[in-house]
Amino acid sequence: MARRMRKYMLAILDIFLIILSFIMSYYLKFEGQIHRISPALLRNMFYLLAVALVVKLLCFVLFKLYSSLWKYAGPYELGIVAMATLISNGILLLLVILDFEISGRTSLRAPRSIFIINFLTDVVIIGGSRFMYRVFRRFMYGERLRFNGAKRVLIIGGGDAGALVVKELNNNPKLNYTPVAIIDDDAMKWGKKLNGVSIVGGREKIIETVARKRVDEIILAIPSAKPRDINDIYAICSKTNCRIKILPSVTQLIDESVAVQRIRDVKIEDLLGREPIKLNCDKIVKYIKGNVVMVTGAGGSIGSELCRQIAFYMPARLVMLDNYENGLFEIQNELIHKCPGLDIVPVVANIRERQRIDSIYRIYRPDIVFHAAAHKHVPLMELNPTEAIKNNVFGTQNVAECADKYGVKRFVLISTDKAVNPTSVMGATKRIAEMIIQSLNARSKTEFVAVRFGNVLGSNGSVIPIFKKQIENGGPVTVTHRDVERFFMTIPEAVQLVLQAGAMASGGEIFVLDMGEPIKIYDLARNLIKLSGFEPEVDIDIVFTGLRPGEKLYEELLLDEEGLQSTMNDKIFVAKPVFENAEILEKQLVQLREAVLLNPDEAVNMIKKIVPTFNHARNGLGTNGLKAYSETSSMV
Repeated sequence: MARRMRKYMLAILDIFLIILSFIMSYYLKFEGQIHRISPALLRNMFYLLAVALVVKLLCFVLFKLYSSLWKYAGPYELGIVAMATLISNGILLLLVILDFEISGRTSLRAPRSIFIINFLTDVVIIGGSRFMYRVFRRFMYGERLRFNGAKRVLIIGGGDAGALVVKELNNNPKLNYTPVAIIDDDAMKWGKKLNGVSIVGGREKIIETVARKRVDEIILAIPSAKPRDINDIYAICSKTNCRIKILPSVTQLIDESVAVQRIRDVKIEDLLGREPIKLNCDKIVKYIKGNVVMVTGAGGSIGSELCRQIAFYMPARLVMLDNYENGLFEIQNELIHKCPGLDIVPVVANIRERQRIDSIYRIYRPDIVFHAAAHKHVPLMELNPTEAIKNNVFGTQNVAECADKYGVKRFVLISTDKAVNPTSVMGATKRIAEMIIQSLNARSKTEFVAVRFGNVLGSNGSVIPIFKKQIENGGPVTVTHRDVERFFMTIPEAVQLVLQAGAMASGGEIFVLDMGEPIKIYDLARNLIKLSGFEPEVDIDIVFTGLRPGEKLYEELLLDEEGLQSTMNDKIFVAKPVFENAEILEKQLVQLREAVLLNPDEAVNMIKKIVPTFNHARNGLGTNGLKAYSETSSMV
């Protein structure tokens, strides 16, 4: 009812404005000398005005001028007014040219130029009334809000996205934001204004502008910027006490009205400092669609994401295998709701049990296997080396040999950068797993490949969840060493790499992701504390606990002798196989199995024989070491 009444009131207002515009056009035509108008023309003017009221109001309704939100009036709305008045005046001109008669006696007559003048006066008076309404609202409501504690905002980015953000903040006073300055690295823009807000300089001016303009929040509105630039700009912004938000992607700006809704807090993923992976989805669809796909470790962080993304490519059946029933139950329920037509088979099994794995292959006959099941925590595996060997080595051997036995088309092993020149038991066992599949590939029809990548943000037991928990508890955040560095990627990116590698595989390769520059864990901790709204080493302390047994300062992605070959994806490379002697490996694995059963201490020495690059510096943790481990972050 209120909306209908509002439309009626606007229509009544327009009637008065149309009359005013019409009279004004005659006044301008005759240069203010009304006495020059003949009585016949004056009488005809009133007839024409009556017709004009009907024609123009109909055009306004057709162009939905009474459905617009005039409190947000802008160039688009002005264009609609101009189009409606242009067409209505065109219709009136046509009626005059055709000598249209009213009541069969009086023809519509007027100077032709009157309609050009009337079009201009309509745009100025009717269009201007909409803008005056907007100005009135901002004066009555907006200015009062801004003087009552409105947040002062600095916009980073003077491009299209920045213009949209500034415009919407100005048009929505109830948001209680005031853009006070813009930063842009393009020197050609400095000193100019964008939607009324000054562009004050490049990123070197951020800290100075925040202090001078008393900025409360900073919005990064540069969705096309490279991740490295985002990282550098965030590093500068984090030196202020401002809350920092980001407009993530220009593709999300479907229209101008959603710009502010897309602004969100900066996430740690935004600060990885490298480009996202581009996929060849057609190739992935080609080798997954219609095939039976099995994922081991399906309840884990990587395995569950593999299941999510594989489901998108329409396999004939998805066999999800895990020894941890809770994780398996969760991903099963999720996919049942998201993919109701997908044939899902959850299997609770332990990859160490050869007969059980054999029976699973025999029953479900998978075409493609993604092997993600593994023990991955470096310090825990130092305490329990035989468990790492049983799972990562012999579990992989079971799954891989059954893949060969039952004619699997493609087998993809999830490996790690810690397999390169390993210093930990976990890393060494993953290197042996790589050697096993390379050995099998040489004599099998199955295409065996490995995908090697670094640390995954947000995976179970990884550094981010542990840091977050420590921050929630008030600190301190524990870092092993100030200079320790790691390569990072997000879980979805890691899985995309695995799927793409599977599409590229021809057998025997180790695929490696170009992960950009490594990130210091200390910097990661500081950024996460800042993103949580605290000041590092003021509100939350950072404590260095020392490198743990088996831990490196720096991770590597390649052995010296492996080399790199480029692929069709500029972020994915392939290392040439370096393992050749399958007979020796087979004998060594028999000896390793005996050592695990009879002499656990000898098992670690046996690993050194299998992996010559294994440089193990085991100090032993003991009770105190175990306590220290439980209080520090996992770098897996």
